[in-house]
Parts: sequence; structure tokens; C-alpha cells
Amino acid sequence: MYLLDTHVLIWALFDSEKLPDEVRKLLNENSRCISIVSLWEMAIKNSLGKLKLPWSIRKIAEYCEDNDIEILHIKADDCEEVRILPFIHRDPFDRIIVAQARTNDMTIITKDSYIPQYDVKTIW
Repeated sequence: MYLLDTHVLIWALFDSEKLPDEVRKLLNENSRCISIVSLWEMAIKNSLGKLKLPWSIRKIAEYCEDNDIEILHIKADDCEEVRILPFIHRDPFDRIIVAQARTNDMTIITKDSYIPQYDVKTIW
């Protein structure tokens, strides 16, 4: 299963030209999910004026659910994993995405150069 980093979800929905062909192909052919934290991150950045979204957060979540993109909720084990992660990346949203990938044995699709420095599988 693939866990999409927040920017991958945004680009997949609204600006797919930013995604390499191999990533677009993976997104169309495999099981994928997003973290609930990605919706939270988009909501915060949108409210601060740092991210313009053509859809509401609710519509993005509904789209994901309607298109077999599972929304992964945060569990206590994920929080425990965050607690033991080294501080390679200080972004709390990315840290929980890394933790969720580790606790659920998932591969993260991301362009973020910090994430592969963790003991986690990544693509891109």
C-alpha cells in the first residue's frame, strides 16, 4: 500500500503535470491512502493563505473515499512512533506521515528529500 505525502495528493488532484509519469501510473494502479493529517495540513495552510484549494477539505475527503483512497487515522502506536523518531524532519505533519508508514509497513510517495532519511520505504 502507498501512503501519499500531502503534496502528492494535492498534485494528483489539481496539478498532475507536477507528478512524474511513473508516479501517476502508481497512483492509478495500486492501493493508496492518505493520512488524515494531510487534510489537516491543507486546512491550516489554506486558512493561512499559503495554499489555494479549488475544493473544500470535505470535498477532498469525499473524493478520496469515492475513489478508493483510504483515509488513515492517527492511532496511539503512530504517536509512539513519532516519539522515537530522530529529529531529521521537524515538520509535525511529515513526522506523523513517516510514523504511520512505519507502523503500517507502507511506502510513502513523496518528493520530500528528508523523508527517505528515515527507516521508511519511499518512492520518487
